[in-house]
Amino acid sequence: MKSLLENINKAFDHRIRLGIMSVLMVNDRVDFTTLKELLGVTDGNLASHIKALEAEAYIEVEKQFIGKKPNTRYLATTAGKTAFKNHIEALEKLIQKS
Repeated sequence: MKSLLENINKAFDHRIRLGIMSVLMVNDRVDFTTLKELLGVTDGNLASHIKALEAEAYIEVEKQFIGKKPNTRYLATTAGKTAFKNHIEALEKLIQKS
């Protein structure tokens, strides 16, 4: 059973991080407000989970101004996409073995 668990990635063990990565896997870039609305979380909660994924280098942050308003967008890195795909594959294998 250990071999089934070795590709389960702790970085994705929280539902919000799982949601962030799921959204970023199917979108090139997503802004903070859109992520917040899609996941139904608070600013602070989302920010802390984004920081955790950024620390793993699984997402990149782009900051810009649209007019005079700041806009922050996120995208999954190549390493993040690979890690997330491996995590999902590991979960699928675990489910199939059960």
